[in-house]
Amino acid sequence: MDLVKMNNTIDLLKKLTSAVGVSGAEDNIVVLLTKILSQYGNVSVDCMNNVYCTFGEGYHFLLDAHLDEIGLIVTDITDDGFIKVGKCGGIDLRMLPAYEVSVWGKKEIKGVISTLPPHLQTSDDEKKAPKLKDIAVDTGLKSDDIKKYVSLGDRITFKRNFTELLDDNISSSCLDDRAGVASILMALDRLKKLPCKITVLFSSQEEVGTRGAKIGAFSKNVDETISVDVSFAYTPGCDKSDCKELGKGAMIGFSPILDSEMSKDLVKTAAKYNIPYQCEIMSGTTGTNADVISINENGIKTALISIPEKYMHQPVEVVNINDIKAVSDLIFSYISERAGEIDA
Repeated sequence: MDLVKMNNTIDLLKKLTSAVGVSGAEDNIVVLLTKILSQYGNVSVDCMNNVYCTFGEGYHFLLDAHLDEIGLIVTDITDDGFIKVGKCGGIDLRMLPAYEVSVWGKKEIKGVISTLPPHLQTSDDEKKAPKLKDIAVDTGLKSDDIKKYVSLGDRITFKRNFTELLDDNISSSCLDDRAGVASILMALDRLKKLPCKITVLFSSQEEVGTRGAKIGAFSKNVDETISVDVSFAYTPGCDKSDCKELGKGAMIGFSPILDSEMSKDLVKTAAKYNIPYQCEIMSGTTGTNADVISINENGIKTALISIPEKYMHQPVEVVNINDIKAVSDLIFSYISERAGEIDA
C-alpha cells in the first residue's frame, strides 16, 4: 500500500511514528524512509544516517526535516535487575516516573520506569522532579537475563501511543519531527512535475545538536532551503506571544538567521493560494536545522515553516492534520511559483 500516493495523512503519520529512531540509532526509520523515497528519485544514506533523495534538473531546492526522536540510552544494568539511563535529547524528567517504555537491544524488551507510590513519598518528593540518576527501568527480568538481550548503549523509547482526537487532531510520540517528514512526503508527487531540482534531506541527530543537518547540505550546490519542523502551539500556562494556534495553518518563520525575502514570499504565496498560515517571529536563532543549514558552505538562502504542536518532547504530542497539509501545500506552491519565475 502506497501511503504517500494515497495522501492519507493519518495513515502516513501512523506509519512514520511507529518506526523507532532515537538520535544516533535511527536505522529503523532510515529503512522506512529509504523505501518510500525510492519511488521518487536517487536515494542515498550517509554515515550519519542522513537520508537523501534527489530528482529533477535546474534551480536547486533543498527540503529538510529531521527524522530522529528523543529517547534514553542504557548506561548501566544493576545487580538487582534495573536499567539505569541517560538522555538522548531534551527529555522532560517530570514525565518519566511510571511511564511505559521499550528497550531496543537484541529484541524489544518492554518495561516501566520505576516510581514510589504516593503512600511512600515524603512531602519533599511530591514537590520535585526526579533526578536522572534516580531513574530506573524495570523489565521484570533478573540482571543476568537482562544482559542476554540488553547492552550498554542500547536505546529506549517511550510507549507508542497513536490516538485520533476530535477535530482532526492527532496525539502521538515523535510527531517532532515525523509531522514535518510527512508534510514533505505529501508534496513530492506534485514537485516531481516542476522544472527544477529537488533534494530531500531527512536529517539525523537534530535532537542532540542539529548534527546531521550541519553536513547535510554540504557539496549539494543548493540555491534555496526550506526546513520544516514543529513549533509551539498554545496551551494553558503558555504565553500567547510565544505560541501560535493549532489548526490555524502553517507557521512561517521570521528570524535574523532566515532569508527575509523567502519569508515574505512564503506569506505572499500562502495568501495567493488561500493556504492557512501564521507568522512566527523569532528575535534570534530558530533552534532548528535552519540555523546550521543557512551557514553551510558559502551560505544558503533558508526559510523555516513549522507545524504547530502541543506538548513538545512528551509522548503525547498533538498536531492537527490540516496544519500538516497546509505546510505541504505551501511548500509545493512556493516552489512552483519560484520555478516558474526562474524558468520564465
